[in-house]
Amino acid sequence: MKRIQIFFYGIAMFAFTACQKEFTNNQPTGTIKFTFANTVKGIPVQLNTGIYTNNFGEQYNISKFKYYVSHPGLSNTSSTATNKDYYLIDENIASSKSISFDVPVGSYTSINFLLGVDSARNVSGAQTGALDPLNDMFWTWNSGYIMAKMEGTSPQSTIVNNKVEYHIGGFSGANSVLKNINIVVPVSSLNMIDIREGKISEVFIEADFDKWWQGSYDLKIADVPSVTMPGALAKSISDNYANMFSITDVQNY
Repeated sequence: MKRIQIFFYGIAMFAFTACQKEFTNNQPTGTIKFTFANTVKGIPVQLNTGIYTNNFGEQYNISKFKYYVSHPGLSNTSSTATNKDYYLIDENIASSKSISFDVPVGSYTSINFLLGVDSARNVSGAQTGALDPLNDMFWTWNSGYIMAKMEGTSPQSTIVNNKVEYHIGGFSGANSVLKNINIVVPVSSLNMIDIREGKISEVFIEADFDKWWQGSYDLKIADVPSVTMPGALAKSISDNYANMFSITDVQNY
């Protein structure tokens, strides 16, 4: 089984790297900054104190909300510039919600990133930085990383202390929750991402938690107050939340 996993991982990594455009040190670069704003239906998330209602009439609050953004990059019609790092966006840590990296000078029309942590890192054991197990986003080498986590409470929850907890993971097979996110800048209303040498361009990204409840799957707290392992339910929830991101503004400074 391990050999089969390694074989398919190799194929996946080849396909992933083949789509990336590497750039050399002598190319002029500027800085791109992604700034994430976590919301519920456009209202900024307020941990512990905010009370929200989903489309099924169920009330809930949020005490934890975090997710992994890996290999962020920019694209245009002819190329893609990709950063190879991993970032943990944590609503409880304001500084984590902005990530910056250098890319070649040029005009770009879309942003992209992997929502989650790629297969190789899931089977590499304890790591550091954003991937440190101390961040409370890692199960075991066999189960891998929690790609996205929400915890809170709801009157509709039937488990102890009315807890709501969705720890969404799974990196292989039919129930993989890894999502390649690509968002085109709506150029009719926003600036294009114009990377200039030595300058900073900032893309503002909204992550609407309300998308977790509906999409291809109706997630009702009364029916499913907790998912804490890989499987079909985790996959269904990830299919929903893959749609939570949108670009709200672009600024070229």
